[in-house]
Amino acid sequence: MLIQDELNYDPGIIEVEHQDLYSKLNVEQKNVYHTIMNAVNNKKGGVFFLYGYGGTGKTFVWKTLSGAIRSKGEIVINVASSGIAALLLPGGRTAHSRFIIPINLTVDSFCSIAPDSDLAALLNKARLIIWDEAPMMHRHCFEAFDRTLKDIIRSSDRNKAFGGKTIVFGGDFRQILPVGCPTNDLDETKAFAQWILKIGEDKAILVPTNEEVDAINDYMLGLMKDEGKTYMSSDSLCETESADCFEESVYSPDILNAFKASGIPNHKLTLKTGVPVMLLRNIDQTKGLCNGTRLQIVRLGKHVIEARIIAGRFFNETTYIPRMKLTPSDKRIPFRFQRRQFPVVVCFAMTINKSQGQSLSTVGLYLRRPVFTHGLLYVAVSRVTSKKGLKVLICDEEGRPTNKTKNVVYKEVLQ
Repeated sequence: MLIQDELNYDPGIIEVEHQDLYSKLNVEQKNVYHTIMNAVNNKKGGVFFLYGYGGTGKTFVWKTLSGAIRSKGEIVINVASSGIAALLLPGGRTAHSRFIIPINLTVDSFCSIAPDSDLAALLNKARLIIWDEAPMMHRHCFEAFDRTLKDIIRSSDRNKAFGGKTIVFGGDFRQILPVGCPTNDLDETKAFAQWILKIGEDKAILVPTNEEVDAINDYMLGLMKDEGKTYMSSDSLCETESADCFEESVYSPDILNAFKASGIPNHKLTLKTGVPVMLLRNIDQTKGLCNGTRLQIVRLGKHVIEARIIAGRFFNETTYIPRMKLTPSDKRIPFRFQRRQFPVVVCFAMTINKSQGQSLSTVGLYLRRPVFTHGLLYVAVSRVTSKKGLKVLICDEEGRPTNKTKNVVYKEVLQ
């Protein structure tokens, strides 16, 4: 079924699209294209990395490469480190979901793919694997996938890197090791503008921490006259954590309700019609519903929320979101508990980290305090299509507006 799903397209239509995309590649992009396709066509295998900041045409190259292979009735697997980035790729999925990468990785981890499974058969048949936003993931993810491919590939190339498959990584290392914001020339700016138009206009307020996110979202909700609805979660210890009566009394529902953890909604979730929200879980990537998808509330029910997607390929499509059981993956929490709540958070504002993979027409950057880690400021300013789309509010230690802020970098990078 997996292979049939991947081949569920008309190669003739794909070929026409591919020729159109290929005709628009610039000289540097064509060099990348031919280098990778040479490795694919000659079955050489190999590991490549396409490096470039937003707007340099990485996604365009991915689509052209995918079209070249799919037009021959063959399989290419497109994944990305985030759900938002995955939606931009043909048949894209997150790397974790496609390769079943464990959440808690070690130096010896394998992906949960049995050599005789359907997914293993799909990987064996794939001619090319494209992995976008690669620098955002831990090295153990790639090492686990490398070991897994070597285990399931049934050929003489199985001992080569990634089992001898041709695999292309892409991304921008400046998001994790900044050396300053690059100056785009006219052609690059125009290419970026054309790319952003394909995924829809959008805007957001970006801040460094969840504390500021909550403050801004609460303020904006207070400006809306609609009373809205408040949903309370149902929290409980996971069964494996309920060791004795003492622990159950220490971690009572009231204690669990008070926990705020990244990746799960708060116990008390207040929503109003028209409010923008962001999904916190992958629900259905084939319909654009993944971790990071932004939606607008249409109607609030008792057991379900009606919302419309407000960005990306599925712009303006309506969906229904149920309550879900969510377990925080934060290792700093000394026990495991589950929260049954709608998997959304109000997103008039979002953290800079959460904005990775998104491109926005207008960004308001609110720095009540300086960024706290390297790359954060670079990620924030690189979310917009142009300089005029960026507004920055910086506060000093007394909370007064100023025009300077600290940027945290590793000095070794600048040497």
